[in-house]
Amino acid sequence: MKVSSTGSVGASGASRAKASGGGSSFSLPSVNGASGAASTASVGGLAGVGSLGALLALQANGDPLERRRRQVKRADDILDILGEVKIALLDGDVSTGTLDKLTRAIREQRESTDDPRLDGVLNEIETRAAVEKAKLEQARGA
Repeated sequence: MKVSSTGSVGASGASRAKASGGGSSFSLPSVNGASGAASTASVGGLAGVGSLGALLALQANGDPLERRRRQVKRADDILDILGEVKIALLDGDVSTGTLDKLTRAIREQRESTDDPRLDGVLNEIETRAAVEKAKLEQARGA
């Protein structure tokens, strides 16, 4: 499907039909001529609902299933980084880059949580990463 314009639709007014050649013309009887044009104009105000801004807002929220998939992926990423840190600590060669990557991943995850227990676990992991980073910097400075 090709979208040719992103502009919104303006309010519609009464149509202006051109009279064709011939002596007779066709017209519909109306109860109140002004009310037809007014009701048509009021419907034009609903066109803003289909605007690009509304579409982008709906896409940003996403459905709960998609949001859950993203959260699970972020959690898997954090667990993978924690596994790297664990192996590096056991081998004795943890790097500040790995600890920085872990800290960044935790900060990104924290923005989307509203569970106090999960926030507590993330705080503990972030604190431990900061301690390990400080140990590394102290060992390199000595």
